[in-house]
Amino acid sequence: MSESAQAAAREQEAQRGHNAPAYVLSIGGRDISPRIAALLMRLTLTEKRGDAADQLEIELDDSSGRINIPPAGEKLALRLGWQGSPLMDKGEFVVDEVEHRGAPDVLTIRARSADMRSALRERREASYHKTTLGQIVQRVAQRHGLRARVAPPLAGVQVAHIDQTHESDLNFLTRLGRRWDAVATIKKGTLIFQGINARATATGAQLGEVLIERRQGDDHRWHRAERGVYTGVKAEWQDNARARKRAAVAGQKGKVKKLRDIYGSEQAAMEAAQAEMQRIERGGATLEINLAFARPDIAPQSAAQVRGFGKREIDGQQWLVKSCTHTLDAAQGFTTRLELETLGTNSGAGADDAAGDDGGLGADDVGE
Repeated sequence: MSESAQAAAREQEAQRGHNAPAYVLSIGGRDISPRIAALLMRLTLTEKRGDAADQLEIELDDSSGRINIPPAGEKLALRLGWQGSPLMDKGEFVVDEVEHRGAPDVLTIRARSADMRSALRERREASYHKTTLGQIVQRVAQRHGLRARVAPPLAGVQVAHIDQTHESDLNFLTRLGRRWDAVATIKKGTLIFQGINARATATGAQLGEVLIERRQGDDHRWHRAERGVYTGVKAEWQDNARARKRAAVAGQKGKVKKLRDIYGSEQAAMEAAQAEMQRIERGGATLEINLAFARPDIAPQSAAQVRGFGKREIDGQQWLVKSCTHTLDAAQGFTTRLELETLGTNSGAGADDAAGDDGGLGADDVGE
């Protein structure tokens, strides 16, 4: 953790200790925050990475019966933070669910990220031949009037052929992400495709590392399961020249996981094996923390360092923020719940071929 990051964390904590929560909620470009301030019971924002849309839920006291129910499709915009500090722009949301219950009467408004437009979920047919991963993402973005930004290490990856058969663009992007251990996210009109371990915003700016100390939290849960932990991953591919299946392995000898799919080339098999190995490494341990004072500055994909737990398996690990839930409650204050996973590394690749199911990294063909 850099000295500047530690100084920023101390400054943020000092500000939280003396200031009150602050937000600006707009509908159709109109700031309605002053009008609902006395009626707001709870505001919950859940931010996730990838194809899962960010969600905003607002509960309002409607005992007076004067609150109008917003129409479906109404756009909301939210900025969130603490008084005395710049508010964090959390984006735009589209109302897709409204509930009114009582007594006492309560109006609940639920909205999803405006960037997760419905057209992305429509199934289509498409084929991509002798192209690059960057060009594929660009084509998908253009279909929806989005800008595309693909991380340089992924943009030039050669793709011999891939089909999109009766599959939505959202699901197709998720499938591409699984194959190359990447994540597709739409923020502010930009389709971002980058490695899961990468940390960048829609503008390309790098997300800084955040420091989280145990004394900031109400409770935590760390979990690691040794069972089912693999040391390597094997993916088979069809070698038409030799008329047999061969295998590529990522990771190390020991307990090797075998992927079900048969790939069309050695490169595709190795990419799939490496991507799965990195997912396994990230899932080795997880950490959930409830922060007594909200940290709206923390976003998914942020690298995190934690302190004060007294366990090297926790304090000594590099973490990646998977999701954030910020809750502003009239009775319980302003809090943040974080889900973190271990920050993966680029897994080493095994030999071109692999032995049978014993997990060795030899150079034998897969038995016919």
